[in-house]
Amino acid sequence: MASGCGDFSGPMARLSHYKESGEVQMVDVTAKAVTSRAAVARGFIRMRPTVVRSVRRLKNPKGNPLEIARVAGIAAAKRTWELIPLCHPLPLTHIDVAARLCKNGVELTSRVTATARTGVEMEALAAVSVAALTIYDMCKALDQDMEITGVHLVEKTGGKGGHYVRAAGHGGRPGGRKRGRR
Repeated sequence: MASGCGDFSGPMARLSHYKESGEVQMVDVTAKAVTSRAAVARGFIRMRPTVVRSVRRLKNPKGNPLEIARVAGIAAAKRTWELIPLCHPLPLTHIDVAARLCKNGVELTSRVTATARTGVEMEALAAVSVAALTIYDMCKALDQDMEITGVHLVEKTGGKGGHYVRAAGHGGRPGGRKRGRR
C-alpha cells in the first residue's frame, strides 16, 4: 500500500520554520499585521454501527463521548502552542467544536478565530484531532478497530495568504483554492 510520501528533497529555506543554514526556527511575526484570522478543520472517526447506536443512546461506560470530545477539542486549541513546538501562543477569541453522529462514525468540525499576527490553522486541526482521540478513548472498550481519518483544513481567512478554501473532492493532492484577500 502506498504511503503517499513524495520527494521533499528541495531547499529547506523555502519553509518558514527553517533558517537558510537548515536549523529550525520559530517564525518571527513581529512585522506582520494584526488581522482577524479564522480556520475551519474537519475530521472523522469511523466506528462500528453498534458503537454508533451506543453513543446515540448514551450507553457508554464513560459517559457522553461527543460532549467530552467537544470540551477536549476546545482545550487542545487553547494549548496548541504547548503541543507543537514552533507554534506561537495566540489570543484566541472563539473556539467551537461540533460532533455530528453519522451512520458509520462521528464527523468533527472545529472553527477557531483570533485577532493576531499569525493564523489559527494549527489550533483548528489540533481541536479536531484531540476531539477524535477523545472519542476513541471513550469508546475503545466497545470497539478497538475505530479509525481516525480525513483530518484536514477546510477553510482559512486572514493574513497575507488571504482566503483559502479546500477544493471540492480533494483527495490529498496539493492545491486548495485561494480567493481574494480579506
